[in-house]
Formats: sequence, C-alpha cells, structure tokens
Amino acid sequence: MPDTVQENNQVTGLGTTWNLPNYAGELFTADATQTPLLSMIGGLTGGKQTNSFEFPTAVLFDYPEAEQPNISEAASAKAPEATHAARQQETNVVQIHHETIDLTYAKQSNSGLMSGINTAGQQPNPKDEKAFQIKHKLTKIARDVEKSFISGTYQKATKATEANKTRGMLELCTSEASACIIAGGAVLSMSLLKQLYLEMAQNGAYFGNMVLFCGAKQKQVISEIYTSQTGVNLPATRNVGGVNIKEIETDYFKMGVVWDRFMPEDAILIADVEHMAPVFQAVPGKGVLFEEALAKEGASDRSQIYGQIGLAHGPAFLHGAITGLAV
Repeated sequence: MPDTVQENNQVTGLGTTWNLPNYAGELFTADATQTPLLSMIGGLTGGKQTNSFEFPTAVLFDYPEAEQPNISEAASAKAPEATHAARQQETNVVQIHHETIDLTYAKQSNSGLMSGINTAGQQPNPKDEKAFQIKHKLTKIARDVEKSFISGTYQKATKATEANKTRGMLELCTSEASACIIAGGAVLSMSLLKQLYLEMAQNGAYFGNMVLFCGAKQKQVISEIYTSQTGVNLPATRNVGGVNIKEIETDYFKMGVVWDRFMPEDAILIADVEHMAPVFQAVPGKGVLFEEALAKEGASDRSQIYGQIGLAHGPAFLHGAITGLAV
C-alpha cells in the first residue's frame, strides 16, 4: 500500500478517515475553476476526435504575388508553362491526463464523523467523498487543459519514455507565421493594440470569431485605454460608476474581451475561436475521458481517470499576441 503524504492541502497516496476529515460548512476554493478558452471551444465534452496522437491542425497553400498580366496576343498563342499550388500540413499532438483516487472503505463508511466546529443539525460537506474527489479531479484536468491550451510547449514523443505535449496558443503566436509583438516591458497601449490589429490584417487573418484573452492586470489596462473614448464611461442611467470593456470594435473586426486567470499577466492573446477545438483520442471501448476501477489490493476503492487531449488551433496566421508587457 502506498505511503500517504500531505503537502499544500493535497493528500498523496491512500485517502483515509484521518487524512481526509469531514467538516461542516460550505465548500470554497480560491483557485481558478473557470476555463473560458476551453469552454468557448467545446469544453471536455465537445470538440473533435482523432485515432492518432498526432493530428492535423491545418493544410496551408499560397498564391503567387498578385500582379498585372503582361501577355501579348502573340504570346497568348502558346500556353504558358504549367504551375501548381503546393501544400504543407501542420500538426499538433494530444497529451495524456491521468489521475488516481484511492479511498478506504473505512473512510467512506465514516461520513458522519466530523472534525472542527460542529453545531446541532449540521451535515458533513461533501456528503459523498468519492463523488467530491472525482469532481475535483475533473476540474483539475480542465485547469491543466486550459493552462496547456494557452501556455503549452510543444513536444512530440519519439519513444515510450517521452511525453507528448500539446502546443499552446502563445507558442503558436510567437512563430514566424503569426502576428506577435514583443513589448519589451512597455505598458499596453492603444498604439500597441492597433499595431497588432494591423499586423494580423496584413498577415491574412480571417477574423471569424475573435476573442481577446488577458489576465487581471491587462484587463484593467484595456478598460483604462478605452475609457478615454467619448461616452464609453457614461452609462445611460448616470448613477453607475466604473467601466468594464467586454467588446472592442477595430477597423477590421469586432472581438470579445475575456479575463482568463490562466493567461500570463505580461501577455494578451487574440484568438479566432471559430477555428479552434479540443481534440480527444478515444481508448477503444472506454471513451475519451473516463473513470474506471483499478485492481483491488484490499479494502479500498481505487480508480483512475484517463484522457488524451490536444488543441486544434488552426494556422498561426489566424491569431495574434503581445508578450513582454509591463505588469
């Protein structure tokens, strides 16, 4: 039986009556549980499926530079040399998400044994330890997916001892094919935003369903930037103070503005979510994200939650980012 270790309010190993005590009172966590990007593109129950850990994100082709034809009547009597558009495939990978729960029968039996302050009529919260732990693991996976989809660093496994890691949006946006501004410690400004909008337009972005993702600090800065516009901070009722910029209209597109706790504070991301989706690799006969019982070693319920998830982000030119902002 594995040893139990408790660190930072996390119990590693066997969950018992003594290291997972019951308390009365409402459950709270200060950690982020909302995953805006993942939710927008399908969540843990939507998206696409693949039967290979590596999957295509785009097939790119180019047109030659536009030019005015210079073909005489005499020259047109002979067909020009044949030319053809070549294509190039871009890919990403799914990564493994794997969690284990191991609760003793005694722990599950002692649902009425409570620690801490108790008064008459109070009930333990949660009432079902296993259900709480499963929900906790699924939220942990969603948090890990959100973090990976934003800041993940690409790694393609070449052997069983290497991990596949899905490419995140910020890494994609710092590639040569994407519009990216390195701010070098500058404060986010209208000038920097306009520069990014222009680079995206010149880069060939489709501007389908654009969303700006930012951390808490940059969300405040964005609201400050746009309060200088006439009327933006004057509600019709005239008895409400403050401003919360939720949508921006540019010369090229409209976009929503979303505060995402998993965004680095020194960056903003502008993503075309119309061309993004989570990708799941199913295990035959089990599904894409599932819980199953593990072999028993004694009087405990041991189960695992397993899934293989990656990001279909589309081609890099659809998106843009500013990194290295002042915080």
